Amino acid sequence: MFSIKGRGLSGSLVFLFFSCLFSTQAILGQQEELQAVDQLPLEIDGTVVYLPIVAENKLTVYKIAAEDNSIKTEEEFNVKWDTVRFNPYRGESVSFPIALTFNTEDFASPVERKMVVTSRYGWRRGRPHQGIDIDLVVGESVKSILEGKVRYVGYHGGHGKTVVIRHPNGLETVYAHLSKYSVKENEVVKKGQVIGKGGVTGNSRGSHLHLEVRYHGKSINPEYLFEFSTKEPKVRSDMVFVTRRWVTPRYHRSTRKSNIVLCTSMEDIERIKEEREKVYTVKKGDTLYRIANRYGLHISELCKINSIKRSSVLKVGQQIIVMNP
Repeated sequence: MFSIKGRGLSGSLVFLFFSCLFSTQAILGQQEELQAVDQLPLEIDGTVVYLPIVAENKLTVYKIAAEDNSIKTEEEFNVKWDTVRFNPYRGESVSFPIALTFNTEDFASPVERKMVVTSRYGWRRGRPHQGIDIDLVVGESVKSILEGKVRYVGYHGGHGKTVVIRHPNGLETVYAHLSKYSVKENEVVKKGQVIGKGGVTGNSRGSHLHLEVRYHGKSINPEYLFEFSTKEPKVRSDMVFVTRRWVTPRYHRSTRKSNIVLCTSMEDIERIKEEREKVYTVKKGDTLYRIANRYGLHISELCKINSIKRSSVLKVGQQIIVMNP
């Protein structure tokens, strides 16, 4: 226990004391990276107060939280818990990057047959496709890919008969176009448990499972988090950082698999951001639309990056900054 005497303790001395304290903590941070956040007892003129020792490294906080990623209490599941609305997070903003932790190295295949992705996350026929389509036959079993709790069971627009499961790390998985439900709202399900039967309900062109992965209402490219093409379905990492690029369908095409460059640390994010910053030299026949489409950008973003207007006339040889978020 630290002890400090004297009621006339100056603000500068307090500042110096805590600066030394946290500097020492930073030095020891790598060795004690997984140590739980603790409290420091401090005696001032006979009175003991407890000050929280907060990890300076943001990743440390995430790793500590990841150690217990099991099903949480009913109270924690009740945050924005809504069994009536498909998306109770509508209008809520999300801070990027999103840090996600997983307590498992694999996930259960949502279908009993070999997983064949017939349509991917991305832009499709002029509209955003916010999940992936997996081949199946009407009546085949559909399973939860992770443990969780059923939040929504019902018919939802183009999704048809749908089941939404919330998982301990905050993710929700959506299983759409079903023909039959096998679970009810508020039911706790295990990884690999049957939750329904495949079908063609809603806006479906042939029988398939439409699978979405969402976080606070934002759809995430499922293939960024999960490896679907291997015999043994794998979670890509026990910790993943999701940037804006992976929750924006227009940066991807439903007809081809996106190039997966995984971010497992803040350093990865900065490195990838630097690598993607490029300069394009305008050629004859180029338009803002053509350049933006080539680099997976929206015209408004391209204009903002380069401080130009949509109506700006491009000149051959002009250099345009292109950077994927």
